[in-house]
Amino acid sequence: MSSTPIALTIAGSDSGGGAGIQADLKTFSALGAYGCSVITALTAQNTLGVQGIFDVSPAFVREQLDSVFSDLNISAAKVGMLSQPEVIDTVARAASDYPLKYLVVDPVMVATSGDVLLQEAAIDNLRRKLIPKATLITPNLPEAAVLLNCPRPESLEAMIAMIDPLMDLGASAVLLKGGHLSSDSGNNKAVDLFHDGKTLHKLESPWVETRNTHGTGCTLSSAVTALLARDYPLMDAVRSAKEYIAGAIAHADNLSIGSGHGPVHHFYRTW
Repeated sequence: MSSTPIALTIAGSDSGGGAGIQADLKTFSALGAYGCSVITALTAQNTLGVQGIFDVSPAFVREQLDSVFSDLNISAAKVGMLSQPEVIDTVARAASDYPLKYLVVDPVMVATSGDVLLQEAAIDNLRRKLIPKATLITPNLPEAAVLLNCPRPESLEAMIAMIDPLMDLGASAVLLKGGHLSSDSGNNKAVDLFHDGKTLHKLESPWVETRNTHGTGCTLSSAVTALLARDYPLMDAVRSAKEYIAGAIAHADNLSIGSGHGPVHHFYRTW
């Protein structure tokens, strides 16, 4: 019997089910990978916003990591929300302690409101200790601006200028998500930039007007992770993940979830 592809998500829990651990596990399942999880924080959250956050202790994060890695043959992992500097240290150490073929880091650090969610010490730990271990990082434009301590780009040319500094942080590849630029400019394309370590690629998909985009970033990074767990080459994993999230957004309005910003449709191909 061939081995089952196993993907791990290390992230926060979204009680509303649209983002975080819940979105990651749905995406893994939709794309043919078995999902396991390490929870870094609990949130009281729905489509209207976040009402509360309860951080998991670094010691218990490590206990979860030891538990899954000691038993499961995990080939790819993604990292989402890590709100504490000590938890970033814990995850970075585990990434060195356990054999892991692929590590995708989604640097969740900026709220939809524009508020920076991480303390500067945590951002510095992310830059120095975790990103250099990553196969791929997947920042959106506000997150890239925080990582590079620079203004948010207002044009495609400014996005392109961010790629080399992001690569200099030490990850093997960068997927810079340009959704914020597309929505602000009225562009009819959602444009992302992918640098595989050798070549810069521009990835486009149709822009979809919908308010139901909760969990988009989590879903894209976990889609790449699921496909890497299935041994897709990185370029193919990124392209297929981009296609998947475009479809999940395009079908989001088929769902009726809550009264605020609803989730994308993770199972649009099967429901």
